[in-house]
This record gives sequence, C-alpha cells and structure tokens, in this order.
Amino acid sequence: MTFIGTGYLGATYAICYAELGYEVIGFDVDVDKIEKLGKGEVPFHEPGLDEMLRRNLAAGRLRFTTSYQETADFGDVHFICVGTPQRASGLGADLTYVEASVSNLAQHLSRKALIVGKSTVPVGTAEWVEQLVAKHARPELAVEVAWSPEFLQEGFAVDDVMRPNRIVVATKTEWSNSLLHAAHKGVFDLAATEDREVPVVSTDFATAELVKVAANSFLATKISFINAMAEVCEVAGGDITQLARALGYDPRIGNRFLQSGVGFGGGCLPKDIRAFQARAQELGAGEALRFLHEVDLINLRRRQRVLNLAAGLLGRKFGPAGPDLSGARIAVLGATFKPNSDDVRDAPALAVAGMLSRAGASVHVYDPQGMENAKRALPEVEYAKSMVEAVTDADLVCVLTEWAEFRNADPVALGEVAANKLIVDGRNCLDATAWKSAGWTLRALGRPTV
Repeated sequence: MTFIGTGYLGATYAICYAELGYEVIGFDVDVDKIEKLGKGEVPFHEPGLDEMLRRNLAAGRLRFTTSYQETADFGDVHFICVGTPQRASGLGADLTYVEASVSNLAQHLSRKALIVGKSTVPVGTAEWVEQLVAKHARPELAVEVAWSPEFLQEGFAVDDVMRPNRIVVATKTEWSNSLLHAAHKGVFDLAATEDREVPVVSTDFATAELVKVAANSFLATKISFINAMAEVCEVAGGDITQLARALGYDPRIGNRFLQSGVGFGGGCLPKDIRAFQARAQELGAGEALRFLHEVDLINLRRRQRVLNLAAGLLGRKFGPAGPDLSGARIAVLGATFKPNSDDVRDAPALAVAGMLSRAGASVHVYDPQGMENAKRALPEVEYAKSMVEAVTDADLVCVLTEWAEFRNADPVALGEVAANKLIVDGRNCLDATAWKSAGWTLRALGRPTV
C-alpha cells in the first residue's frame, strides 16, 4: 500500500502500517522531506515514531519516493493523506493538494487500484475525487474510490493508528470493501492478540467525510464552553477548575476537554471548524453551524485575556491600542499548541508571545520540542535554551503550554532567578498553593487571584 503525502498524517500512517507488517511506500513531492525520512529522520516530533521508522527501513518493509510512477506501480491501495489548509481567501478548505495528488496518481496507474481518502475534507469531496479519477485514469482499469477518515491526536498518534477506537469506512462495491478490510487486517489482528475489538462503522461517502469535522467541532465546542464558563467565573468570583471538576463527574458530560485555559490551536480544530462553516453555507445549511463562529470567537478571546492578565500583574494601563508593556521582560513557557508535539500551527502560546512582543515587551520563549518551528513562525522574539534561562531576570512568567517540565517546575528555584515573582497560568496546570507558598503572585484564567 502507499500513503500519498508524508506530512504528519501520511508519515505516521506509513511508518505504523509498516510496523504492522505491510509493504509500504510513502510518497511526497517534497524532496527534502523524503530524503530525511529515507535516512530515518522523522521531520516532526511524535513519541515512539523515530525508532519505529528506523526499524522498518532496516527491515525493508518501508521506503519513500518522489516518483508518482513508482508509487502507482507499487500499490494496490493508495491512501490520500495530503494537507487541506484553510484557503488564503476565506474560511473554506483548500483542496489543491488533493486534486494534484489524485490527478497525478490516476494518470500513472496501470492496473485496477483503490484510492482511499484519509485527509480531512469538506463533505462532497469523495464524489469529486471520483470525477477526477474518471477524468485522469484509463477507463478500462476501473479504478475505485473509498473514504476512511483519520482520527489522530498529536502526541498519541502511534496508538491512534495501531489501536484505533474506531474505523470508519465508506465504499461502493464489494471489491473495494474487501480490499479496504484487508488493508486494516493488521489492525484487527493486533486487536485480537490484545483481546480487544475495533468497532467498524461502514457508511456512505458523505457521512464518512462528516465524521471527522463533526468530531472536531464537538471537541472545539466543549473546550470553548468551559472557557466561556471561565469568563463567567472571573466576574462572578467562581473557580473554573472546581466547576469543571464537578461537571466532569456527570457521566453524560465526562471530564475530558474540560480543562479551561488559553484555548485550542494546532493544524486541525481551528481550520476544520471554519471549513465546516464555509461548506455548510455553500450547501444552504449555514444557520445550523452559526454557533461554531461563537466557538471560534471565544477561543480567540482567551489569547487577549492572557494579555490583559499580564498587563494587570505588571501594573500597566490600557490605552486605545492596548497595554504598553515597554521595558518589561516576559518569559513565555511553551510554544506548541499542546505538549508532546512540536506543532506550532495556530498555537495559542506563540500567538500570545507575539501579542506581548507587539505590546512592547521583551519576550523570551522556551519550549521543550517546538523551538525550531517557533523560530520560523515568530522570529521577532528571543528564544532561550532552557526554562531557567527564559525565567532569569523575568518581570513576569506566562505558562502557556502544559508540558510536564513546567507543571513540575520548582517555584522556589525559579523565584530565585526571576526579577519578580509574578506568573500567569494560562493552562490552569500549576499547583497554585505551592506557588503562593514560594512567594509568587499567580493569576489564572477563570480562577481567583492567588
């Protein structure tokens, strides 16, 4: 089998499926990326993936190429894993990479094959992909299309591929259904050895396409809901952490994604909820998803709230253009959108660092894994080599990604190097009592001043 596009999605799947015993080719037009993968270097951070890549390259089950012809000749099943970023001109998804990959692959096919969409796409894309295949592939080959969305969580992606909590498939013929089932046999066999079952939902194209964006919209809504409650707690004198804990005990609600903080980011949730709104509008169902606009606005407001808390702790007043933080040295701990990742796409931490810098502060950022990506995305701030270096001489510390290194930091030791013991907990991840005992003044989103 082949995986077209070796970004986060495609490379992870290619490596994991080789680990499951399949013969795999990973394809990409990016020569540098393919060369790195071929040398055993994963171009992003994902726990456990580097060793798995090197092991399967050595075993000969996995290789990478920039050749459409080699890819077409090799595979019976081709998974489309290319990016679908937000359009530069609007909220919708840009399907340029999907069109290019499908069209080029179809032109090079010399036997019947199955093209399976795995990228997150607007509903209706699978039918369009069928049209592209009909246009570019030789008709006598009878190439077919299926859809099977991905549900990867960064930081947990290896398990999400090899031990998925569900598999969704959409096929139109018995042939494609059987071939797609065979493509997942390694996952089912692993589950059997571990005495697990993997639920399979067989459905139509539209439903398969909707599953991923609906799931991401639900998660985004839950995060923004608890952040909206944090806004109410701040004016009412409540404590969002205790409120979330009480809500989480209700089995109808559950405690996952009820961690109030600076909001969600990354390469999926923000762009997916916007693309979902745009597609619903195109289909005449825009009213149904109007609430997602508010979900987005709540999320973006959290970033401004951190700026407000920072200005308040530093005793800076707001002018018409916001606070003037000139002369303040601020340590920002965290750059990635979540821990155990090096992904800084639409990361709240990095967005806030930029806001602080534009307000005049001297910003010093440290992140355990995301430094190189952060430097490219936000070159105008300073980057420290360690947490201690970032905090040294800082007038204010902002914890904006909940890495274990920050959660478990010694407030006494950091207090000895900081210029002022002032801290904003942007993830509600610190032990407020311990920091207060060490002499720090702590402000957190949705919680009383400590």
